[in-house]
Amino acid sequence: MRSNYLLALLSAFLLWLAWPPIPYTAVLLLVAFVPLLIAIEQTIRGDYKNKGRKVFTLAFLTGVVWNTASIYWVYNAMNAFLDAIPSLLISLVPYTLAPLLMALAFRLYYQLRKRNGILISFMGLISFWIIYEYLHQTWDLSFPWMTLGNGFANTHQLIQWYSITGVYGGTLWIWLTNICLFLLIWQKRNGIEAINNKVLIGSLAGIICIPAIVSIVWYSKYEEHVNPSEIVTVQPNIDPFGKWGPITPEEQLSVLTNLSQKVAKLNTEFFIWPETAISDRNGVNEEEFRDYPQYQKILTFLEPYHNGNVLSGIESYALYSDQRTPTAKKIGNLFCDRFNAGVLIDGSSKLQFYHKSKLVPGAELLPFGNTLSFLKPFFAHFGGTTGGYASQDKPSVFYSASGIGAAPVICYESIWGNYVAEYVKMGAQFIAVITNDGWWGDTSGKDQHLQYAKLRAIENRRWVVRSANTGISAFINQRGDIVQKSSWWVPTALSQEINLNEELTFYTRSGDLIVYLSFLTGLISIGLMIVRKRN
Repeated sequence: MRSNYLLALLSAFLLWLAWPPIPYTAVLLLVAFVPLLIAIEQTIRGDYKNKGRKVFTLAFLTGVVWNTASIYWVYNAMNAFLDAIPSLLISLVPYTLAPLLMALAFRLYYQLRKRNGILISFMGLISFWIIYEYLHQTWDLSFPWMTLGNGFANTHQLIQWYSITGVYGGTLWIWLTNICLFLLIWQKRNGIEAINNKVLIGSLAGIICIPAIVSIVWYSKYEEHVNPSEIVTVQPNIDPFGKWGPITPEEQLSVLTNLSQKVAKLNTEFFIWPETAISDRNGVNEEEFRDYPQYQKILTFLEPYHNGNVLSGIESYALYSDQRTPTAKKIGNLFCDRFNAGVLIDGSSKLQFYHKSKLVPGAELLPFGNTLSFLKPFFAHFGGTTGGYASQDKPSVFYSASGIGAAPVICYESIWGNYVAEYVKMGAQFIAVITNDGWWGDTSGKDQHLQYAKLRAIENRRWVVRSANTGISAFINQRGDIVQKSSWWVPTALSQEINLNEELTFYTRSGDLIVYLSFLTGLISIGLMIVRKRN
């Protein structure tokens, strides 16, 4: 059994080595699960007791080592607020939760395998895995950071077909190649040929080469429709841990406007400022924002730019006379909702607000709030307002006076392909990601977050303009190329002429069809388990 654990660790190492931001290694994803599949097959065929438990343990070992090595920066973020032991305890949630779901997918595969052939069982494994990935982006503990398809973010030339399938197409590609290669190796090692080896070799070559070649040709020939717009993105480099110390909200706004003016042109149409760039010590009352000095200063700043708009993050709140939302908290005779929000300001008196929908579990949202309410004081140390942020149910598109639609995607939301696609379906012609990655420090977290934005550009064929408080800010074109980017922890502003796009990709129109198919095949697989068990 020791050799099986070593094989599981080998898979974990290959998965980590293939994961962003390590460059040029993503193709290892196409072979990384083979050692684990061999270990599991040896366990199934071996003379062991409690085989199902051993299969679960092998898969969990691979998952927890891979996850922990790839998102170690979660601990860094926690450790900035808490002591070492509480930080480690909270970090164990993202480190272990996804691996537990991964291991459950393999445990179900084992149950299916006991009563069905290997090809049907692998169909079930792929379905269970994709269902796990989808679950992990939809429930209160959502954290789709480690969805397999994200792993190709560093080699976007190979996955231009994400504009058809989204990231789940990448997950499917990875599993099909790993399974074909495993079957070929297993048959060679054991001198059997349950499936014709020539068929396996041909299938493996086709599964690897056809998507890659099609993508490379597509990438080389793709041309953007010329529809230019001048955009500025700003990186003020405000230390998130000292925001209310050495710098005031007024000084922060001065930094933003001064940096913007350095690179702006008279025809600049959008200034993109990062998450929570506009703030006040008690937050900004959305109904009264026009009376705030910050608002008047922004209007003055925009005067030279005829079609200028500021799209910015803002810490805001709304007051009600009654508790009209479940998240509203009573303050005196009123009720208050607080938001991590985006705002669009132009030269008129019109204001557009968007309230972040995909809230960070623990920091912005208490998962399963009623059940886990006793944890509020513990989680509140991580960024402050556990269970205190309200949200809206669906995206909002900001429209400039000239009719340009922009998607205000706030931080964590940019890793949801289906959610970002909703902005585009609603009319967004480019995607603005406003974020503050400074909480993580100079770790691979900020680099992964940047790389994942390339996937949203490909899926929707939209430029992505990224404004990150401390970096990395960037412009990404419709093919997923990073055209410009800033350095980490450097105050700067970047200017770029982008092409707006109004056409919808197949993925934008149709969504995650692979997920729907996986639910169908998953139900069939569970049905086969039940029927065979009764027989």
